Amino acid sequence: MPASMPDVAAPALSTAPVKPYSLALRLWHWANAFVVTALLTTILFLYVILKMKTVGPEFQGVLQKEGVTFSRDQVRGLTRIISHRIWDWHIYLGVALTVLLVFRVVLEFLQSGAQRFSARLREAKRYFRQAGSDLRDNRHSLVVKYLYIAFYLMLVVMVVTGLLLIYADDVEALDKIEHEIKEIHNFTMYLVIAFTVLHIVGVIWAENTKNRGIVSDMVNGGQA
Repeated sequence: MPASMPDVAAPALSTAPVKPYSLALRLWHWANAFVVTALLTTILFLYVILKMKTVGPEFQGVLQKEGVTFSRDQVRGLTRIISHRIWDWHIYLGVALTVLLVFRVVLEFLQSGAQRFSARLREAKRYFRQAGSDLRDNRHSLVVKYLYIAFYLMLVVMVVTGLLLIYADDVEALDKIEHEIKEIHNFTMYLVIAFTVLHIVGVIWAENTKNRGIVSDMVNGGQA
């Protein structure tokens, strides 16, 4: 009989540890933060810094010192040019936010199971049910997840109403409800501002209490 072949142990398959936050998610997070901040900045310029009632007379005063006299209508036309430029940037940033939102939805399906937001939400619910609702940390973790869901819904409303406003002048049906769309868009903007402030305060509080390194985790991906 032929000599039996020696048993050769199959090489163990080593799986690389998966970081909590993927590179794609981290890039989306910081890009989204930049775009949202830039959008809010354009609104700040339009409704506060370049407000016609205050800027118009200031323009007239500066021009008069240089020996140039502009009527109120001429100054208003000058400020409108600046406003239109800022609105153009607001629209470009809105389109960028739309792309980022679509990317985030697609990313949710492409990431590994542990990195998905839905997986984190299920885990937070499981810990909450097991530990009981009287444990503050588990309750806080679950509330934070629901706040993120609310934020994503705000972004959806912002994007949809913003796109509708872009085409409101060209579509008769949208033109009739443009005021209502604008009201919803503006109200959602205030909700986004409130969430942004709450998020920043929460991150600062977490960094100085039990969750040190939460910002660095969103840079390097966190501990695998």
